[in-house]
Amino acid sequence: MEPPDFEATNFTLEPTSSAYPLCEDWRDGSEGSVFHLANIFFFLGFMGGSGFYGLLYLFPLLTLGFFCFSIWAWSDPCSSEPFLWSLALSGVCLGQTLHVAYRLRSVSLDKDFQELYNCMFKRLGVSLTHFSKIVASSDGEVHTIEKNQCLAIEGKTAIDKLSVLLSGRIRVTVNGEFLHYIYPFQFLDSPEWDSLRPSEEGVFQVTLRADNPCRYVAWRRKKLYLLFAKHRYIAKIFALVVRNDIAEKLYSLSEKALDRSGHRYDLRLPSFCHMPGPN
Repeated sequence: MEPPDFEATNFTLEPTSSAYPLCEDWRDGSEGSVFHLANIFFFLGFMGGSGFYGLLYLFPLLTLGFFCFSIWAWSDPCSSEPFLWSLALSGVCLGQTLHVAYRLRSVSLDKDFQELYNCMFKRLGVSLTHFSKIVASSDGEVHTIEKNQCLAIEGKTAIDKLSVLLSGRIRVTVNGEFLHYIYPFQFLDSPEWDSLRPSEEGVFQVTLRADNPCRYVAWRRKKLYLLFAKHRYIAKIFALVVRNDIAEKLYSLSEKALDRSGHRYDLRLPSFCHMPGPN
């Protein structure tokens, strides 16, 4: 019996040539300018702030960065998956850019409401999205009254809204006696608003008369309470600004409340208590 011929039965496979080159070695040169440009866009994008304008700054730069990455990956035959991911993320960031731009356009405000936002709500950190809901509850209307026209009459006008003066000056009197003025970006009826519960009704105990042509914005009580029920954050903001307005009015009254002896009454205490005023 002859021994088997192992050389004839050698099953060693010959290496086959691949259609794509094997990526086993590190690159000797630079990745190219497009790769570095993509990282520059990422660096600039993540330097942006928050809010609508921060997002409008961030997403366009991310879109450009991922697009540059997709161009760089396309030039490398071994980077098909990075190319697809970069292209997909570029499309997602582009969609976010268009969405943020649309939302920013939808909350654009008129000049009067923009001034109201800057003077009263922006410093409290209220976003434009929440403020747009506040504006919508007032129907976006600005009311006007002429000189010497009464906005409210003591004992007659019902307390059915909350108003903020935008321009002009309002004189507040009770029984014909002058109390104080109301200036722009102050509430016209904050004490009356805070004195009633949502289910209660009441009338003004003071008279509000315009010293000159005035403009103001008003919110109906029912609409505003419905807004508070849906958004507790807005309810807390209004509680803060209304009570701050009341405190400022009490302070202005306390500065003027002097008796015959020159002592200043402290309105926080009963009427028989007083404190000496400055010489």
